[in-house]
Amino acid sequence: MIQRLATDDDLVHYDTFRAIVGDGQKADLIDGVIYMASPDSKINNTLNGFLFRLMCDYIEARGIEGFVFFSRYSCRISDIRAPEPDVGYVRPENAEWVHENEMDCGPDIAVEIVSRDSVQRDYGEKRELYQAAGVAEYWIVDPRMQRGQFLRIKDGRYELAPLESNRIFRSSVIPGFWLDVNWLHARPVPPAYRCLQEILAAKAKPARKRKR
Repeated sequence: MIQRLATDDDLVHYDTFRAIVGDGQKADLIDGVIYMASPDSKINNTLNGFLFRLMCDYIEARGIEGFVFFSRYSCRISDIRAPEPDVGYVRPENAEWVHENEMDCGPDIAVEIVSRDSVQRDYGEKRELYQAAGVAEYWIVDPRMQRGQFLRIKDGRYELAPLESNRIFRSSVIPGFWLDVNWLHARPVPPAYRCLQEILAAKAKPARKRKR
C-alpha cells in the first residue's frame, strides 16, 4: 500500500523529503505530498531491470555519453515536486543538471512501470508533472493491462507517439534506439542482451540502393 505523508498544515518541501525518505527507499514528492512505494512485484522488478539494462548497454555500444538511472534517484523539478522515475535518461548536453544525490530538473526520458498502487499517479499526476517540466518522452509501461503508452512532448503538451506496425516505438531522444512493445508483454520477458542485438543489427543494416 502507498503511504501518503504530509504535515497537517503545510506542504512537504524537498529538504524535508530528503530527510524523511531514507537511502534506498523509493518515494515521490508530488505537490508537497510524499508517496512511499510498496515493494516491487516480480514482473515490475523484471521490467525495470530490462529497460535499464537495454538503455545502458545501448548507449554504451553506440558511444553516447548520456546518463541512465534506475529508480530511487530524485528529479528535483521544484521545491515541492521531486519524482523518482523507475528508469530515466538524461542527454549528455544536460549532464550539468545531474548531481550525486539528485538532478535539478526532469530527465529527458521518464519511465514508469505501473503497479496496483500507482495507477492514478502514473496516468494522472505524473503525466501532468512531467509534461509541465518539459520531459521530452514519458513511457508508461503497464504490465497488468499489457499496455504501453509512449508520450512525446509537442508545443508543451504530450501526444501519443505512433508505433510502427503497431509494435515498434522509436525514441526521438536516444539516437537510433527503438523498442518492440511485444518484448514488454512477453512472459517471460526476453533476455535484454538478445533484444539489444536486434536493435543494434537493425541500426547497422545498410540502406538499399535505388534501382535506376
